[in-house]
Amino acid sequence: MSRARMVRGFLPWAVSLGLGGCAVPPHGQSYVEEPYRLEARAFSRSISFENPTGEPGMGGRAASRLGVGRKGAPNRRFEPGETVDLVDIQGPGTIRHIWLTLGDRRPQTLRSFVIRAYWDDQAHPSVECPLGDFFGFAHGKVMAYQSAAHSVGERAGLNIWLPMPFRRRARLTLTNETEAPVTIYYQIDYTLGDRHPRRVGRLHVRFDRQNPTTPKEDFVLLPQRRGPGRFLGAVVGVRALDDDWWGEGEIKVYMDGDTDFPTLCGTGTEDWVGLSYGLQQTPFLYHGASLSQGRFHSMYRWHLPDPILWRRECRVTIQQIAWRQGLAETQADWSAATFWYEPIPSAPLPPMSDPTARTADLPSE
Repeated sequence: MSRARMVRGFLPWAVSLGLGGCAVPPHGQSYVEEPYRLEARAFSRSISFENPTGEPGMGGRAASRLGVGRKGAPNRRFEPGETVDLVDIQGPGTIRHIWLTLGDRRPQTLRSFVIRAYWDDQAHPSVECPLGDFFGFAHGKVMAYQSAAHSVGERAGLNIWLPMPFRRRARLTLTNETEAPVTIYYQIDYTLGDRHPRRVGRLHVRFDRQNPTTPKEDFVLLPQRRGPGRFLGAVVGVRALDDDWWGEGEIKVYMDGDTDFPTLCGTGTEDWVGLSYGLQQTPFLYHGASLSQGRFHSMYRWHLPDPILWRRECRVTIQQIAWRQGLAETQADWSAATFWYEPIPSAPLPPMSDPTARTADLPSE
């Protein structure tokens, strides 16, 4: 499907949370659907190691053996334990695309690097997620595929396309939590001058893993959030612990006063990701699975044309139910990178597990 068709489904939800400035220019036209419009009031900028500040006329000044401006600083080595600011931008503006790749593409590395985002000088991060899961795949296993939110190349060309608006400041960091140096290449494309309302939704991403889950306890995709917001979806990883079909559990969205029972209730795990009668390795625009091999599965669902909005509070869970000659309680190894928008100030994210817990029992390659 073309990027223009993707945007047609994308625009209505952007407006629904006051996100008009992050998906469309100030005049209302789409940057994708109407590329011939030249009167947009935003300014195009890009940050990489070749222009770490994004300032006009400051790109490509480093020198290689070919001379100044001849691919002098395309990458940087991250030492063990090192945190580097990828961007620190004064707004208003919108991050529109992030591309990144790295010299070590092993699953343990992609689960050990952590990306964090701080919006508008909030002290705690609104995004805290392992690198691979943030870019659309679980278990750290690179699988080439495209969705409305991500596109991944077979050699770990990682892209995310979700808009990330900010009013005053955007700061993104990347931390090497491995025990070895790793080379990173990246580019972050953004616009400055976007007009955002005060309560514009900022992108939030949290990661959780339960290895294993607890029988009869629903796995939490979105912890309790208060205030208005929008649940975008999640990248979910499952490592089956036995030969039973693990995916009979229903997704449940508790919103705006729900207590024991939710307003939105699905019919099964594979049903929520738009598949049926098990999981098939079939990635689509808004739903599907990029990996379903042996015991390892990576699936996703993006509620873009079918928004999940709340006004006061929301919590999203998914049951742990298997088919074992009938429905049965079960447990498996579950992880999720969950994406949503909410204004700031926002509550801190729950603590993320340490690198040892995040990287246990991953695929060998």
